[in-house]
Amino acid sequence: MSQYRHNLPQLSNDIFITDGGLETTLIFHNGLELPEFAAFDLFKDNQGYQSLYEYFQTYAQLAQTHEVGLILESATWRANPDWGTQLGYSPEGLAERNRQAIALLHTIRQEYETEISRMVISGCVGPRGDGYQVNTAMTPAEAQQYHLPQILVFREADADMVAAITMTYAEEAIGITRAAQSVEMPVVISFTVETDGKLPTGQPLKDAIAQVDAATHQGPAYYMINCAHPHHFDAILATDEPWVSRIHGLRANASTKSHAELDEAEELDEGNPQALGKQYLTLSDQLPNLNVLGGCCGTDHRHIEAICQACLNP
Repeated sequence: MSQYRHNLPQLSNDIFITDGGLETTLIFHNGLELPEFAAFDLFKDNQGYQSLYEYFQTYAQLAQTHEVGLILESATWRANPDWGTQLGYSPEGLAERNRQAIALLHTIRQEYETEISRMVISGCVGPRGDGYQVNTAMTPAEAQQYHLPQILVFREADADMVAAITMTYAEEAIGITRAAQSVEMPVVISFTVETDGKLPTGQPLKDAIAQVDAATHQGPAYYMINCAHPHHFDAILATDEPWVSRIHGLRANASTKSHAELDEAEELDEGNPQALGKQYLTLSDQLPNLNVLGGCCGTDHRHIEAICQACLNP
């Protein structure tokens, strides 16, 4: 059974961490090949499974050490029909990979959760297209139909929630939210922004959140920002407008590079973990409900450790 679906513990004031950049660690640190950046493909053999187990184990131990909660985000960012087809997966095979991803997180939670370190299992939904730009945009109805099968698998596999990560435009976020609502799954929307703090479409983050909330009766449990460096969005958060209170989570990049520059980069830009931790502490003054702290491109457990040290002991 799902443990937290009807009472997400991160909606309290307690601090929860997430993992860092999954693909960063697997590719640059572990030397693994991820076709089409698809971590879910590792479930095809025992060696791949073990790599993912050890990855999530690291963050479970980190949560225990710092006595904080943990959002266990499934390795399914690419596990949707378009990307699955490119990798040769049938619908049935893709569904099985999604189930395996959630089952792994149940194993981690069973082994590492404590009363203090509660661990929430989140089914990760990625964009249908590229995570940095909008190629072919869907209507909300198209997005709802497209993403529903994956969300249904998460529900049946007893995930606690759904998280749409690296959303590039509001209509896809609306469709995912409606799909989750239709099967009574809590959903979180995480937008990515460019160096000007706006979505890749040019829409201000404030307007994107307002559009999704208006179209879904404030359907998302909360919002996040991911795959951008704090310098890219800190200025737009310098306001006391109500929309800022809808943001509970950050999964920032280690690098200050733009999405276009990251796409062209051949070497890993790890940034500075301690500096990133201090930037999170500064942002916590601007975001009154910020309590989900994690990383994205270029980050690993060292960055999350630094964020914990900065934000838990200011």
